[in-house]
Order: sequence, then structure tokens, then C-alpha cells
Amino acid sequence: MLLERVGWPSHSRTAVGVVHRAAILRIVAKADTRMVLDLVAEARRAVLATLDPAGRPRLVPICVVAEPGSAGGSGADPDIVLYSPIDEKPKRASDPMRLARVRDLLARPAAAVLVDRWSEEWDGLTWVRLACRGRLLTPNGLDSKEHARAVAALRAKYPQYRTQAIEARPLVRLDCTVAATWGALGEDAT
Repeated sequence: MLLERVGWPSHSRTAVGVVHRAAILRIVAKADTRMVLDLVAEARRAVLATLDPAGRPRLVPICVVAEPGSAGGSGADPDIVLYSPIDEKPKRASDPMRLARVRDLLARPAAAVLVDRWSEEWDGLTWVRLACRGRLLTPNGLDSKEHARAVAALRAKYPQYRTQAIEARPLVRLDCTVAATWGALGEDAT
């Protein structure tokens, strides 16, 4: 085992308790795409990280839905495609194109998304970090059918979007590969 070769015991004491070998191994092993899709499906929010013009990370909580990528992550194809609306919640800029996350993605499409499951029983803690390339989908563009499908999925997951005109606004599309996972991925929270 890799952990034993670097001198790690079967568990390691940390400030928060015992981290078991199986949880640590998931950090270096690629996660099953289906389990990641299930985690995203149950998550009520995720955190999007973009890079601002100075190269500093900019974080924002987002609503998100996911679907499998076109070729399961082989080559340049994503493992997972995420969609996040530029919704009608109050924002600093009323024009969606002036929002920091949109400007960041247009200038530098590289991004990351963190999705987690919290549990008071720490054996149920889970997170996945996705490395992404972002772009915008517009309702009237070449991607209008994909945009409409994503809007339907967002409305099915988030009832709040049933009364918002997200069908008339751009969406963020994130083509993602699984960068790292940790915890009880694929297990129900206890």
C-alpha cells in the first residue's frame, strides 16, 4: 500500500480525530463518476472557484445540476457536466455579463467546484473537488436545446426556479473532471 510505503499507519491522528486509510486513499484515487453524480444530485449547493484578473481565487456558492460527460472523461471529454444558472437572486450587478464569476470565466475558463456532504457523524463526511472549464450557454444561441434541458433540470431540483425567468438568462456550463474526493462517497450519510 502506498500509505504504508510512505510510513503512514492504517490510521492517522489529526486535530479532529482519526482519519482511516480508506478515506485517505480516495484522495489519490479517481472516484466513480456515478457516485459523484449522485453526490451532486443530493447537494443543495456547491462552491465555484474562479480566478480574478490578478489570479486570486474567487469563491461563490452556486446552485447546480449535473449530467454525465460525453465520453466518461476519456481524452478531452469531461467526466461530468455541471450547469449553474445566473438567476434572479439579488446580485451586485443586474446585467449577468457584469457578474464577477462570468467575467472571470470569459477571461480564464479554468475553474473548480467543491461539493460536500456534511454530517454530524463524521464517518458520513464527504467532498469532491472538480477541475472544470467554464463557458456560458445562452437561451438563443447554438446551444439553445442544451440550455432548455438544463433549465428544466434546475427547475426540477430547485422549486424556487419555477417562478424565475432563468430560461431567458445565460447559464454557466462547467465541463469537469474529478480532481479529488474524500470521505464516504457513495455511502448514505449517517
